[in-house]
Amino acid sequence: MKFNAKQLQQMTKVVRANALGAILTAHSGHVGIVLDAAEIVTCIFANHLRRGIDRFVLSAGHGSALLYSVLKLSGYDIGSLCSFRKIGGLPGHPEYGIDGVDATTGPLGQGVGNAVGLALSQKIRGIRAKTYCLCSDGDLMEGVSFESLSMAGRLGLNNLVVLWDDNKLSIDGVAQTDKDVNSRMRAMGWNVMSVRGEDIGAIERALERADKSTLPVFIQCKNILGRGSSVANKPIAHGLALSDSELLQLISNNTDPDGVNLWRVVSIRPVAKTSKAITVVGRIKTPKIPERISTRELSGIYLDLLMKNDVDLITGSCDLSDNTRVKTSLSKKITANNFDGNYIEYGVREHAMGAIMNGLSVGGLRPVGSTFLAFSDYMRPAIRLAALSHLPVIYVFSHDSICVGEDGPTHQPVEQLPSLRLIPNLNVYRPCNMTEIANAWDSAIRDTENPSAIILSRQKIQQIATPKDADLSRGAYVIYPAKSGTVKTTIIATGSEIPLAVEIASRFRNIQVVSMVNVNVFRAQNNKYKNTILRGCVVAIEASAPSGWFEFADAVIGVDTFGASGDADGLYKQYGFSVDKIIQEIQNYIK
Repeated sequence: MKFNAKQLQQMTKVVRANALGAILTAHSGHVGIVLDAAEIVTCIFANHLRRGIDRFVLSAGHGSALLYSVLKLSGYDIGSLCSFRKIGGLPGHPEYGIDGVDATTGPLGQGVGNAVGLALSQKIRGIRAKTYCLCSDGDLMEGVSFESLSMAGRLGLNNLVVLWDDNKLSIDGVAQTDKDVNSRMRAMGWNVMSVRGEDIGAIERALERADKSTLPVFIQCKNILGRGSSVANKPIAHGLALSDSELLQLISNNTDPDGVNLWRVVSIRPVAKTSKAITVVGRIKTPKIPERISTRELSGIYLDLLMKNDVDLITGSCDLSDNTRVKTSLSKKITANNFDGNYIEYGVREHAMGAIMNGLSVGGLRPVGSTFLAFSDYMRPAIRLAALSHLPVIYVFSHDSICVGEDGPTHQPVEQLPSLRLIPNLNVYRPCNMTEIANAWDSAIRDTENPSAIILSRQKIQQIATPKDADLSRGAYVIYPAKSGTVKTTIIATGSEIPLAVEIASRFRNIQVVSMVNVNVFRAQNNKYKNTILRGCVVAIEASAPSGWFEFADAVIGVDTFGASGDADGLYKQYGFSVDKIIQEIQNYIK
C-alpha cells in the first residue's frame, strides 16, 4: 500500500521525534537537517524504496540521526538509537555495513558519487531498481559531486533520483553554491523539479514523476534549516544549538502514536534477498616475456588473460587507457545506449571515478579504475573511504616514479607511494615481474574485504626472475640470494628498482636482494620470518620518499625532493640511483 499525504505527515513526525531523541541522548549531533528533511526520507522509505532492491544514500552524512531513525522504523536491524555517537554504537556519520546503510558518507560530496555508482551498477546488472540520494548545500559545493553528476547525465541514468535539501545555509553562513544550480543540472542532462521541503504532497508527486523520467532526476527541496525551532534559518541550526528543554518540547510536539502504527506496516514488508558476488581466479598460464618490459605492459597482458578466463571485472580509466593498459581485447564500452559492457570511460574525473567505483562495489560489481600515480591525490578521499568501508575495489596506478621522464615533476610521484601505504586496509603492490604482477592481480581479486592498489612503471625494466620456491603470500621474499652462506647486507627494493638492486648485489658474495611487493602484508608476518628475510645491514632502495622504509632498514636511498624534466636514465642517475653511487653509500654506512 501507498500512504497518503496525511499519513506521511504523521509518519514524518515519528521520524523526526526519534532522531531528535537520539541526539538528545548523545548530547551530540546535527539538528538542522533532522528538522527540515524528515519529510523527504519519509516519502522515500514509506512509499518508494523497496528493501533489498532499491538503494538510498545519505550524502549529507551529518544527518545520520535522521537516517538511523527512518531505518529503525522501517525494520532494519541497526540496534538501539540510544547508542548514537557512543563507542561501539551507531557512528556519528553513516558507515557501510550497518543494515540499510549503502555508503559510508560524511566527507561531503562522496555520497553523490556513490549514488551514481550504485545507479550505474543497477544498469550494468540489468536490475530494474532506483537509487535515491539526499544531498545538502555542502555536497553541491564539493567538486566531486558535479564530476559525478555530469557522468550520470552523460550516461542517462534515469534510475537515479537526487534530492537537494536547499536551505541556503552552511556552517559559516550563506551557502556558497552555484548561483543557479538547477540550470547547471539541466545543462548536464538532468530532469529538474522544484518543491517546498515542508510540502510532503509535492515531494510525493515529484517522486512519482521521477519514476517515469527518461533522464536522471534532480529535485530541489526549498527548505528552512532547523525548521520549527528557535534557531530556524540560522547557521547555528546546523549543529546542536538547542537546549535539552527545547529538544524535549520538539520531541513531544512530534510524538504521534498513529504514525508509529503506520511505520509498523512498512517494517513487516517482505525483503528481497541479496547475494554477494564471489570472483574466482583459476590458474592462468602466462606467455613468454621479453627481457626488458614495463610493468604496466605486464599488467595489461595479465589483465587481458584474466578477462579471457571469464574473470568478471568492470575496468575504467581517466582518459589514460593506453597509458595504464586497463583496456583489453575484450573491453566493451558502457554507454547511455548500451550498459551491456565492461569498460567505463570516466573522462578526466579521478575523484568521481573513485567515488563511483565505491558505489559500483556496493552494487555487487568488481571495479578497476586507473590513472597516473601522481594523480591518485585527486581521488584520495574516495580511496580512504573504500578502505574504511572494506570495499574490494582495485586501483591501477602507472607512471610510478621520477622515471616518467620528460613530463617533469608535475607528473612524477614522490610522496604518493608511501602515503598510500599509510592508509589502513589498503593493499599496495609494487611488482617487478610477471610473477609478481600475477600475484598482485590474483590477490586483489580474491580479497573481498579490502581495496588494492597496483603500482606500475612506465619505463621498461630488466626482468629478474622470481625463484620457484618463493612465497609471495608473505609480502616480501628473497628474489636474489647471496652467493655465500653469510649475508652481511640485505637490499630491500620494489618494482623498477629491483634490477638495480640485483646488479649491485651481483658484484658481491654476501649481499642478497629482497623484493617487498606489499609492505603491509610483510609487516603482518611473524618476527621469525622477518628475521629470516632481513639479515645483516638492511638498505632500502626505492624511487620515492624514503622515511617509511626506516621501519625495516638501517639506511635508505630514496627521493626526498621533486623531480625534473629529462630522460628516465638521466634522472635516475641524477637522483643517486646508480650502481657505483649506491655501492659507495652502502660501504660508507657499513664502515
